[in-house]
Amino acid sequence: MISETLDALVDRFAPHDVAVEVGIGRRTVVAEALADAGTDVVATDRRTRPVPESVRFVRDDVTDPDPSVYADADLLYALNLPPELHRPTLAVAREADATFAFTTLGTDQPLVPVERETLPAETLFVARG
Repeated sequence: MISETLDALVDRFAPHDVAVEVGIGRRTVVAEALADAGTDVVATDRRTRPVPESVRFVRDDVTDPDPSVYADADLLYALNLPPELHRPTLAVAREADATFAFTTLGTDQPLVPVERETLPAETLFVARG
């Protein structure tokens, strides 16, 4: 990840007290930087994934979520989120009364209503409503 993009994401997400990264996979750099900035970060994935000590990991599937994982979050975010997970993640964010922000895989368009924010080398989509 380009450092300017990382910095922009952390700047955008850091005002939130509790953030959940949906589908962390092997990319832990944003979660770690966000935790280092003072945000409580929970990372989820369908598979058990190693995460930095400053990040708490919970195995969960956003298409069949455990609501308690997201209940305290004021931000749900995902990086390179595939289109089939846009609606389920938005539903979880709404239930938690949290902001939902995500990036996609290049040419994928969001399948939920969004506001677009241009970041260095990336577009951040923030779900509306």
